Amino acid sequence: MDELVSLCARRGFIFQSSEIYGGINGFWDYGPLGVELKQNLKAFWWQRMVRGRDDVEGVDTSIVAHPRTWEASGHVEHFSDPMVDCRACKKRFRADQLDGVERCSASKTGEHDLTEAKQFNLMLRTFIGASEEAANVAYLRPETCQSLFTDFKRVREAARQKIPFGMAQIGKAFRNEINPRNFTFRSREFEQAELEFFVHPSERERWFEYWLGERRRWHADLGFGDDVLRIRPHDSDELAHYANAASDLEFLFPFGWQEIEGVHDRGDWDLTRHTEFAGKELTITDEETKERYTPMVVETSVGIERTCLALLCNGLCEETLEGGETRTVLRLPAFLAPVQVAVLPLSKKLSESARRLAGDLRRRFPVFYDEAGNIGRRYRRQDEAGTPFCVTWDFDSESDAAVTVRERDSMTQERIGVDALRAWLTDRLEMPA
Repeated sequence: MDELVSLCARRGFIFQSSEIYGGINGFWDYGPLGVELKQNLKAFWWQRMVRGRDDVEGVDTSIVAHPRTWEASGHVEHFSDPMVDCRACKKRFRADQLDGVERCSASKTGEHDLTEAKQFNLMLRTFIGASEEAANVAYLRPETCQSLFTDFKRVREAARQKIPFGMAQIGKAFRNEINPRNFTFRSREFEQAELEFFVHPSERERWFEYWLGERRRWHADLGFGDDVLRIRPHDSDELAHYANAASDLEFLFPFGWQEIEGVHDRGDWDLTRHTEFAGKELTITDEETKERYTPMVVETSVGIERTCLALLCNGLCEETLEGGETRTVLRLPAFLAPVQVAVLPLSKKLSESARRLAGDLRRRFPVFYDEAGNIGRRYRRQDEAGTPFCVTWDFDSESDAAVTVRERDSMTQERIGVDALRAWLTDRLEMPA
């Protein structure tokens, strides 16, 4: 993890928010490479889950919802963790995660002097309006799914959808974590990509298994094999009181197996609760059978930052080459790479033609142009950034209208005509269907 954190800061993937002030715990900024990785990952999710289907509608809902939303969902009453404080060093910890915490810096023995545990609500509170009165209290959403339930009737009617159908969105969520840790894995501000799929009660088990399989296939397309990704079904004592089934997709990070996505059978809990609290009917009437029922919900929820971290962990490696030289390479899937093509003139004398080629390719791919240093050093910089293809314009290119394309992982080189280059790259950089 230390090597990964260093690489992320050095190459502009991820670094602490407000870094010049010493940072703020649990908040992270994504730099030029990091933001492109996130955008590519979100685009892949959106294509697979929304644009590629006719039974899912996309939305983008507000971060602040009506406060009654969180009363109906149970977050106001139940969304809390047990918290303890150290009287000596003044640090705060989760009472159920005390194993392995750092030693007390203010105690001679290193032992913490802990208070009794108390419940700590994880929602971040804000205020709407000109005065900080109780009536104006609101919350930054702790999850993105609740607005999908409150918008269910409006979207279903506007999109003319029938059950089964889903609603999906990618958006920010906020949790006032007691102890953010493991780099970006547990943060206070993060993005979720969530699907809520509404089904007839008789089909809930079938759709749960369907979506669990679909989500495993998506992660396989990210390069996560069975050696680093597993499905862990929840035991009966882990299930939420409203859940019929739940499974976590867990990735093997350097700090152990951890969840990056959850697939849940939420039943009719959410729609029933919002019907009760809002006084708005959210049931469905089947046009053919005239059956009236509340749809069941199968949810898939993946953390964008957690998945980006998994991609970085899975891709980062150091290789020893012939002659004892080492190289750091980031083996990201080519279609997700922040820079997909690097254009490198063999000499600055060739920069005019090379820049023209880079400009043409930039219309279709994320391109980086680099003419500083020897060609070997430039290759190494691109390997470290995860760039799958380097295109070198050399002195022969002026006469034969061809370039040398170097592949990141194998380091093999191939001569490709400039006219055929865009199609050649497209074949290798397309998203999986």
